[in-house]
Amino acid sequence: MKERIRNVALRSKVCSAENAAELIRPGAVVGASGFTGAGYPKAVPEALAGLMEQAHTRGEDYRISLITGASTGPQLDGVLAKANGVSFRSPFNTDAAMRDRINNDETEYFDNHLGQVAGRAVQGNYGKFDIALVEAVAITEDGGIVPTSSVGNSQTFLDIAEKVIIEVNDWQNPGLEGIHDIWDGNVSGIPPRDIIPIRKADDRIGGNALRVNPDKIVAIVKSNDRDRNAPFAAPDESARAIAGHLLDFFSHEVKEKRLPPSLLPLQSGVGNVANAVLEGLNEGPFENLVGFSEVIQDGMLAMLDSGRMRVASATSFSLSPDAAEEINNRMDFFRTKIILRQQDVSNSPGVIRRLGCIAMNGMIEADIYGNVNSTRVMGSKMMNGIGGSGDFARSSYLSIFLSPSTAKGGKISAIVPMAAHVDHIMQDTQIFVTERGLADLRGLSPVQRAQKIISNCAHPDYQPMLQDYFDRARKESFGKHTPHLLQEALSWHQRFVETGSMLPA
Repeated sequence: MKERIRNVALRSKVCSAENAAELIRPGAVVGASGFTGAGYPKAVPEALAGLMEQAHTRGEDYRISLITGASTGPQLDGVLAKANGVSFRSPFNTDAAMRDRINNDETEYFDNHLGQVAGRAVQGNYGKFDIALVEAVAITEDGGIVPTSSVGNSQTFLDIAEKVIIEVNDWQNPGLEGIHDIWDGNVSGIPPRDIIPIRKADDRIGGNALRVNPDKIVAIVKSNDRDRNAPFAAPDESARAIAGHLLDFFSHEVKEKRLPPSLLPLQSGVGNVANAVLEGLNEGPFENLVGFSEVIQDGMLAMLDSGRMRVASATSFSLSPDAAEEINNRMDFFRTKIILRQQDVSNSPGVIRRLGCIAMNGMIEADIYGNVNSTRVMGSKMMNGIGGSGDFARSSYLSIFLSPSTAKGGKISAIVPMAAHVDHIMQDTQIFVTERGLADLRGLSPVQRAQKIISNCAHPDYQPMLQDYFDRARKESFGKHTPHLLQEALSWHQRFVETGSMLPA
């Protein structure tokens, strides 16, 4: 570990994962590194889960509050959920075991705009942080903590936690050192806050390492375990159609001089549809592209490799196993093209608006007026969380939402009369794309928006039903500006809950 822990004084704090886990007491508030399955601690949480299971066998309660950057992986969220070791979780989760705990009311959960989590932590909204648990690729001679494959909220957690545990993961490529940009300005502290001096996506404004008072470090643990690298499915016909509609739209906007030939900084949510769009951009007519997003995923990595994209700024990787191996093998090449920042910088509304980003995000459903549900299936069952889509949707130059028009083999329509839960109000949504087509809603009234979404985006199995609802609502609604039939507005969701399909029997 001498090559990884280059600060001689800190080597005396190296201990086992089991010894470090014992420092995390029942009821502790723990701030952990990690964002979209990258850069999260692994050895200490697994040891902690063992302690929790032993305590529960003795009839003792042993649970913690867990705050992270975003989702983590099976070695953190997964093992702690299986041990029933998390009393409160925020701000984002994709682990199935943790999702079950949340939806069974066994773990309290609040999903938050990811760009706001650090500020909320500083303000004390989550309570006093007892432990910061951060994964590092190295500790420098002067005590700097070099993050691994994500930055997230690590610097904030190091600042406010009473004690610090560092996992030095030698599975992570040491060539990551130099890819990070850690700004020491007042990003999320007490206002007035500093203006983040980013004017271009590739501006570097900080140093390469996280900083913490070495006296707060109580344990350093060696680990050797890979990130959760989930494979992405090859784009299907629906995803390719969505990408095609969007590329045609971009070409039209360039022709109309509403976008430059190199477009504007691209933000892309995670998933197969998002990767299909990036794959289409990699093969399309646009060159010298830049990314300013939350994550670097497979499609963006391919664009950097081909030269179609010049640089990408984010707070984390979110890669398939093949892409993770690719970036590890060619870190010297990618390190010059990627910048990883704190998430309250990558997701800063001020920076997003200044750069004029193009936001492309997925959704669970949208109603006919363009209100979007990103988080709760049938309005009540948590999927993952709002993530950073809100940070980007409200502040970007273009706010685009993408989805296949149906889910569950056609049993669920992505376009519904009324969204069962709303994460993004219609004032924050501009463009909707399904495999059926694209609806540009800019400058339209609610009634005009509804007609365009129904006509351009709804699946043929549901389009007549939506049109019938809308036509009757325009005649019978209490108000005519945004017409609804309140007795029917959520009947599609109720039918699915009762029968397993939104389609009538």
